[in-house]
Amino acid sequence: MKPQDEYDISARPLKKQKIHTAEGKPVPLHHRAAGSRKKSVANGRRKNDRHAGGKLDSFDNDLALEEGSDSHDSGKDLEEGSDSHDDEPKPIASSLDGGLATTKTVSRIKPRSKATSTPSHHIEHTEINNGKIVDAESSFATIDVVPWLIASLAAMEIRRPTAIQKSCIPQILKGQDVIGGSKTGSGKTITFAVPIIQKWAEDPMGIFALVLTPTRELALQIFEQFNAISAPQSMKTILITGGSELRTQAIALASRPHVVIATPGRLADHINTSGSDTMAGFQRTRIVVLDEADRLLTPGPGSMLPDVETCLGALPPSSARQTCLFTATLTQEVMALRDMPRPGKAPIYVCDIDSESDLAIPTTLHQAYLLVPPVMKEAYLHILLLTPINTTKKSIIVFCNRTKTADLLERLLRGLEHSVTSLHSKLPQRDRTSNLSRFRARAARILIASDVASRGLDIPEVDLVINYDVPRNPDDYIHRVGRSARAGRKGDSVIMVDRRDIELILAIEARVGQKMTEYAEDGVSIQTRVVRDALKLVGEKKREVIIGIEEGRDVKGNRTRGRIRRLE
Repeated sequence: MKPQDEYDISARPLKKQKIHTAEGKPVPLHHRAAGSRKKSVANGRRKNDRHAGGKLDSFDNDLALEEGSDSHDSGKDLEEGSDSHDDEPKPIASSLDGGLATTKTVSRIKPRSKATSTPSHHIEHTEINNGKIVDAESSFATIDVVPWLIASLAAMEIRRPTAIQKSCIPQILKGQDVIGGSKTGSGKTITFAVPIIQKWAEDPMGIFALVLTPTRELALQIFEQFNAISAPQSMKTILITGGSELRTQAIALASRPHVVIATPGRLADHINTSGSDTMAGFQRTRIVVLDEADRLLTPGPGSMLPDVETCLGALPPSSARQTCLFTATLTQEVMALRDMPRPGKAPIYVCDIDSESDLAIPTTLHQAYLLVPPVMKEAYLHILLLTPINTTKKSIIVFCNRTKTADLLERLLRGLEHSVTSLHSKLPQRDRTSNLSRFRARAARILIASDVASRGLDIPEVDLVINYDVPRNPDDYIHRVGRSARAGRKGDSVIMVDRRDIELILAIEARVGQKMTEYAEDGVSIQTRVVRDALKLVGEKKREVIIGIEEGRDVKGNRTRGRIRRLE
């Protein structure tokens, strides 16, 4: 017999092939078909003999197995010894053995029925909460978050925990004190909000938790997130910050809310002035959180530390409550709490996600510096905002060290027809909230801000951060540029530097762990554009702004202080 590959049907296009005997004579078709049928029957007998000892209840399965084997063997025999009268192999098989086609159909159906039954058991642990099916095997479930909270987080499009959440949420649920450090935009608010809500749901009481933050805007943001996450439950959360009436807040505190979110200064005022009935609820507080703890615990002029101590003095002792500190920069003041004596309590759990990387800023952030003469900073800023690349950026924050500088820049850029708003401590609370909402809604393209806006504010898409003034503390720089490149997005930062700021820039680079590059844009010379287009225009507008400030006009040019003075 010739080798198989000379007449293998699968080795060449289907066509009529002649098979010869050893003497070179062609083999008749009916002999070849009969020979293949004999082989198939023989194979079937061998299979039956092998399965003859099986039990009666497994007869159907054995029959299916031997029928599938016969069909496979007979197919192989057809390739070796059968011929074809047309172009398709299926009619050949049906003409040789009519039962094989039926057997093939049965053998295909059974494996499919088994395969389709397994996916229904893929989600083994499910619960229905608020009309939704929750997969208990999701990543939040692996860190002991209850199903209804998983459903609430999923409604907010929060489905997977970040590194800080994976590390700290189980420890807080166990009742352990925690110090958590992670980059900006890593979800630290969810890290303490989820376990507080879950533990409160197990034993509702008021006041269950106190959250202290350094700024009003951050307190409002945390307040909104607590309300969103706890929506399926009847948790009562109140906001205690400056800019609101003390009497209204005192009544809210006396009503025993479940969670109090406050700034230290305003809460300290209530502790010092309100009666014992108003503050009695704090004597049973179980959890206290210091968000942006590095700012709250920083000593020196303008420190919040005395107010923080007053607030903590109204709470149960540290041995009877749980304390959690979170920040993007673990300072010496924060880490000093780790080594304090703790009689009868477990050591503080410290989680520093930044220790895994040399960079304290997002890796998707591009940093640059721009050398400017001190007397031309306003003109350079105006031209920088109008470069071809920066005009495509829809959201820009400009940081200043002083509120007076922020107020001046807002008025100046308004006069230069930029879409701008501001956020700093000298503004009334109503204006602060309104301006921040306008910037988030992109009704204003540029936000002029002091360090009030540098911490904790979750503005999802900030394309560019400009440091008009170099921050004196490298940690403040980290918080400022952290407003951009959040949650894995790309972002840019530019810092405006003169010759007096070189040492500060070197300190920032040492703290961040990365060198900055000089700002450059193809086909653009900022210095040339400043001299050609901006010096005269910006100088005239600046003089008008200064005159308006001296006359007591607001940012819109309306007289305020001057009119009152004339009436008096």
